[in-house]
Amino acid sequence: MEWFLDTRVAGSGSDLRHQVMDYLQRHGDPADDFAGAEITISELLSNVERHTEGVAWVSLTWSGTNPLLSVQDLGPGFDLQAALPEDHLSVGGRGLFLADRLSRGLAVRRRSHRGSHVSATLPVNRPTAADLDPPRHRIDALPAPDEARPDGGFGREPFLRALVVQLAASVEEQRGPDAAEAAVAQVGIDVGGSMENEYRAAAEVVGHLSAQQLAECYVRLKHAIDGAFYVIEVSDDRIVLGNDRCPFGDVVTRAPSLCRMTSSVFGGIAAANRDDGAAVLLEERIAVGDPGCRVVIDLAPGSHAPNPAAHHYRSPAAGTPVAEPSR
Repeated sequence: MEWFLDTRVAGSGSDLRHQVMDYLQRHGDPADDFAGAEITISELLSNVERHTEGVAWVSLTWSGTNPLLSVQDLGPGFDLQAALPEDHLSVGGRGLFLADRLSRGLAVRRRSHRGSHVSATLPVNRPTAADLDPPRHRIDALPAPDEARPDGGFGREPFLRALVVQLAASVEEQRGPDAAEAAVAQVGIDVGGSMENEYRAAAEVVGHLSAQQLAECYVRLKHAIDGAFYVIEVSDDRIVLGNDRCPFGDVVTRAPSLCRMTSSVFGGIAAANRDDGAAVLLEERIAVGDPGCRVVIDLAPGSHAPNPAAHHYRSPAAGTPVAEPSR
């Protein structure tokens, strides 16, 4: 990465320091000495701003374990003297000493024409990447061959469905069903919030959604993604929905954890509109061989003993629903 630094612009060095640090923190090991790296960067850039006029060029290369910061300027040039000033009470003179001590190597050379080239190896490591090379599943992998278009290749819908189903199945295989359900539940909570906002805007609803409005919201959003949900029952205490077609198709049987998506979407929206939270019971599921789905959304879970098979959702003060473990 390279940057052009105009030392005549006030604050340009500080802005560049923040950019470099943002990059290091995104890609470096969190346990490393970012404070030392920031002091080193600050001293090198401050040195340019104090002792040169005009422009400088800054680059950061990270081809090895540690990043190398280089600063080239058009100043008078100088030689490296990384030592404390003789007058210990002097205001300046400690910059290169600090940079030398905090970095993993500091070098200065005069440019052939004019100016200096200063480089510092920063005390940050790139984390060791996990070597992931899993075997390819050749049996029943998605997208299925019969989903290919006549002209070859797969359309966006089969491809995205395959990504979701295969991802959920892989998490379950590698981390277990609890991890897969937890990941899917978080996605459902977040997606459900966006879908609720869209329904509110379309229906011009302000305040808590009523039970009837919740049911309409559920059916609307599921139809939008090619589900076939319909209302069986609506009351102040609960909503019962049926479904004849899963948005993921028959392949949902390979990743039953995806049912937590439905649970979290419905439960999250309900909990955000009920002071006592909500609970969702997946009584029947296509994913486990039932002919259809039957979903019960409990809008008053605190009025009776909790169902241990239900997924419970609460609404904290911030208004963001949180999925709780099944009781």
